[in-house]
Amino acid sequence: MTATTVTVTPAAARTATDDYATLRTTVGAYRVTAPLVRLTGDDRLTHLDRFLTKSADFVEPDTAREVLALNADGTPFAILLHFEIGDETWLLPRTSVTDSELDTYLRQFETAAGVTVEISPEGWGATAFEGPLAWSVAAGLVDFDISGLPLHAVTEASPGVPGATAHLARVGTTGEYGYLLLSECPGTAHEMLLAAVSAQGGAEVGGAGLARVQAEAGMGVYGAGFGELAVGEADLAWMIDWSRIGEFHGSDGLTAPTGSDARLTALVAPAGSRFAAGTQLTASGQRVGIVLHQAPAARPDEELVLALLDAPFWVPGVELTATDEPGDARPLRTATLPRVVARSLTTKIA
Repeated sequence: MTATTVTVTPAAARTATDDYATLRTTVGAYRVTAPLVRLTGDDRLTHLDRFLTKSADFVEPDTAREVLALNADGTPFAILLHFEIGDETWLLPRTSVTDSELDTYLRQFETAAGVTVEISPEGWGATAFEGPLAWSVAAGLVDFDISGLPLHAVTEASPGVPGATAHLARVGTTGEYGYLLLSECPGTAHEMLLAAVSAQGGAEVGGAGLARVQAEAGMGVYGAGFGELAVGEADLAWMIDWSRIGEFHGSDGLTAPTGSDARLTALVAPAGSRFAAGTQLTASGQRVGIVLHQAPAARPDEELVLALLDAPFWVPGVELTATDEPGDARPLRTATLPRVVARSLTTKIA
């Protein structure tokens, strides 16, 4: 793991490097474009247990958690953020999924009487903001000391419109401080947050810089997707309640991972290296895996690559070789995640 020092570059046309620096040093805001799902009704948690890989039995009110939903064959469909807020449940995909795909998936499960499922309920939306100074922005949305809001907690918040409803969750995707504002006036709330972010020296950030920070934090599948990986290969076995096999959609297709399975692994390569998905990785001439995805380039010292590697080559520090897009052999080395020491680890919430 390495520490990093970056400098925010003010520019009219921001780059992925600028956005990366903002997320690592101040605070960056971005619209959440994934489709929201709202569930109501007394039996909504029972309904969730039909397709979520973690039971809802012990979910506390006013909290958020990450959960996994599977396809019928046991492969991952989506990682979802699950909010319990008052008498409502909200779901928000963390991995890429369209309204249509989500609608098709959820229609597989017949709802009990009194349970309603709405995809993209009218008027609602979300903005997220992350970075070591994100807490300073969050502090202006609540009427209590923001340090009292623990990770994965949800509270009422001010969305910038009198009488409008909003909920602030302390959740993130980057390893830095992170918050998400869910509101029924998303346009106004987003503009309000951008003003507050700017006052802290931050800015609105784009997808490339965000995806790089997420990949460094070990959350590369948010931007890259699963690439047809099995749960074990995607290193998502920790999101499965293995005592519930046979009780949720797709669980009959699961196989508990072993130490001999191939696994999603991070590798670093020299700056400027570009690898196509599907490129073979070798060790002493032996094929040991394939490149799945290369994170956006936003740091000058190295490239970050996600690959599926055979056992035992996914352990840290293994030297490998791959041919880049121009046809040159390039060295790569397996790396631990998180890749960067988050500044939020040493920045106290005042």
